[in-house]
Amino acid sequence: MTALTTIAQHAAALAAGRTTSAALTDAALARIQAPQGEGARAFTRVYDAGARAAARAADELRGAGLARSAIDGLPISIKDLFDVAGETTMAGSVARRGEPAAVADAPVVQRLRAAGAVIVGRTNMTEFAFSGLGINPHYGTPLNAWDRASGRIPGGSSSGAAVSVTDGMAVAGIGSDTGGSVRIPAALCGLVGFKPTARRVPLQGALPLSASLDSIGPIAASVDCCARLDAILSGHDLAPRPATLRGLRLAVPLTVALDGMDDHVAASFRTALSRLSAAGVLVQEVELPAFAKLAGINAKGGLTAAEAWWWHRDLVARAAASYDPRVVSRILRGKELSAADYLDLRQARAAWTAEVGAALEGFDALVLPTVPVVAPTVAELTAADDDYFRANGLILRNPTLINFLDGCALSVPCHAPGTAPAGFMIAGGAMSDRRVLSLGLALEAILQPR
Repeated sequence: MTALTTIAQHAAALAAGRTTSAALTDAALARIQAPQGEGARAFTRVYDAGARAAARAADELRGAGLARSAIDGLPISIKDLFDVAGETTMAGSVARRGEPAAVADAPVVQRLRAAGAVIVGRTNMTEFAFSGLGINPHYGTPLNAWDRASGRIPGGSSSGAAVSVTDGMAVAGIGSDTGGSVRIPAALCGLVGFKPTARRVPLQGALPLSASLDSIGPIAASVDCCARLDAILSGHDLAPRPATLRGLRLAVPLTVALDGMDDHVAASFRTALSRLSAAGVLVQEVELPAFAKLAGINAKGGLTAAEAWWWHRDLVARAAASYDPRVVSRILRGKELSAADYLDLRQARAAWTAEVGAALEGFDALVLPTVPVVAPTVAELTAADDDYFRANGLILRNPTLINFLDGCALSVPCHAPGTAPAGFMIAGGAMSDRRVLSLGLALEAILQPR
């Protein structure tokens, strides 16, 4: 993986006339269409003509002294679950073939276009976003840029979004995150991913997995890139400024979140904590008994299964055979949940969230490994269902904690250069997004020494 150019660097180059949107877009499209590359697996649809037209328009406006935003004229990818007017939203599936086309762009797509983004295409994903691994039997699985020869997973469900960025096919990818689907591929691919508080970014026009847990966020090269994109997606004009490091109080949960780490992730995480302590940050280990309760709360499939079944029940009735069997089996768990079970889940979530919030009172953020292991290979996860589901549960575990909390979180790389990617998660409660982004801006240089 080569060093990536940030949004700020691209914007400066465009402003100085060192490049053009047309040149950036041509380069991105060439990478997507390269026969030896991952484009055919990373994208389910490419907007070649539309992207070139948008790039020409951006260059003309810039020539007249107009720049709509920091992403004006930059190639951006969108996950295959966002509505685009005139197209059927497939969400990484084939089961929706023949379904009605969207009548309008999703609000997030509208906001990207208004900001001048050049949308180069739709990115591949786990079917209907229901897995953290990124494996897709219908469109193929785009391979992780790290150790591609071994065929490692990109993480999911926003698999193509991450690969589009690592491979220079887009400056950033917009994904969704229900239990880690932005942060997991960011962590496994060595990128930054941001999951906002769900209510901050409109979910209309995004095919749902779980209405209670879904959120929409960016994957990009840096925290600053994600902050700029979040400002556009959420409708806030201003991105935050870096926090002051000295005196920050960060909580490291000893319950569940550090279990099952492989040696590389454990060493990378410990090194990151040591660097933060040396910079004057107070890092304190805490017991969070609530974290041990979540598996029991979700034992019957949780909110995701219940709400996925509600949305999918008619489609499953007529097209179950077209689904990935490992996806539809999880959706079908929701069929067994009663209305009482669902209301119990909602009540349990409220109590759980209050318990976690009380335990973290006085801390600026919670920090934990995004994913406890490095990216496994596709081959080892597809050999047997037990291996697939065991890895899926482990990889989703830590990010899911934050979705259930209705919180927000960044995944920032913390591995040594040249080694396997490992993500460091900075998380906060509901509507603490600007604070978490501010912390990420401050901590990034410590977590990723150059």
